[in-house]
Amino acid sequence: MTLLSQSEETATGRPAAGRLRVVLMLDVHDGAQERFLDVYELLRHQVSAVPGHVSDQLCQSIDDPSRWLITSEWESAEPFLAWVDSPAHRDMVRPMHGCVRDTRSLRYTVLRETHGERTYDSLAAPLRPGEHHPGVPGVPRPGPDGVVRHGLSFTVKHGAEAKAAELLGGYRSPQARVDDTTRLLRTSLFMHGNRVVRCVEVAGDLVAALRHVAQQPEVRAVEEAINPYLEEDRDLDDPLAARDFFQRAALPAVRHHAALKPGKVQRHAYLYPVRPGCGAALAELLGGEDEHAVADPGSPLVRATVHRRDDLVVRLVDLLTDPASDPATALGVAGPHAAAVLTKLAEVDAEHPVPSTDGLRHLLAECAMTPVTDRRSADA
Repeated sequence: MTLLSQSEETATGRPAAGRLRVVLMLDVHDGAQERFLDVYELLRHQVSAVPGHVSDQLCQSIDDPSRWLITSEWESAEPFLAWVDSPAHRDMVRPMHGCVRDTRSLRYTVLRETHGERTYDSLAAPLRPGEHHPGVPGVPRPGPDGVVRHGLSFTVKHGAEAKAAELLGGYRSPQARVDDTTRLLRTSLFMHGNRVVRCVEVAGDLVAALRHVAQQPEVRAVEEAINPYLEEDRDLDDPLAARDFFQRAALPAVRHHAALKPGKVQRHAYLYPVRPGCGAALAELLGGEDEHAVADPGSPLVRATVHRRDDLVVRLVDLLTDPASDPATALGVAGPHAAAVLTKLAEVDAEHPVPSTDGLRHLLAECAMTPVTDRRSADA
């Protein structure tokens, strides 16, 4: 293993900032150990040639021979994240898929090292509670109401939109109770063209709830039935392939605001035409506007959740009125200058300028997603 003290020290004698340690835990199928080792022997040299890779180790549990560990070090998080999210990585690790039944990947910044009497402190500062690396989505956490919100988004083949909607909207709802501490509260599914967005609300452990849903026979049947219509192939029977697919499909909730207001609400979803590189700024704009709107007793906005992955921005809203009667609030740009800022962050039709009423209504129609299903548990 390459130590920080060997090649990554700076001119000051301290290790370079931001070194990354990746820990991949694997559960190898019975009888697949030799094949697993052969695959690793092939992969180790391919991975070592990836820019930013420093070293790795393969370890076997001393009390359970089916449990293995691959640890690797990288110069920083950026080259690892760029590689692990790339098609090249998926092609590289595909031979390992049939060898393992389950995996878990953990990523850590190396902050301090001790070698005998020598100690080394990284230049990287520890993250504070609630912070996360800028290139990594934060772990979904409960909001003030104790609810964890998360989203998934993927695309179906052009021409298969109607069939996908039929399959995704026609299954029997899974059991809401996961265990004594976790319940599935609500699942809302929308489509815009060939893009599918599924938003879930969970009380308790999000991962446990998603695993519970994925194991339900009615859900597995739908997921298998829709596979031929997806733009991206996936194999949910392969743990590695399934994990990679859902990681790429993740659409985290980055902002959520809500208030108690009397009246009947209706849920809507909007997919924004984001300019390249403006996703984060647009999500912040929408979140800030929603915070003010839900706090205004006269605003029809009751709840709003902004989901974002890179430049994919989706906003889920609960309104007391028809969106067409208040397109600015529905779009999240009711503030005095918000619509003007929106035009710098999103692609707006020049023939329907914003913030004119015509422009807002046209943009609302362009962004509006088609509801497919909205399921709530009895105790939601």
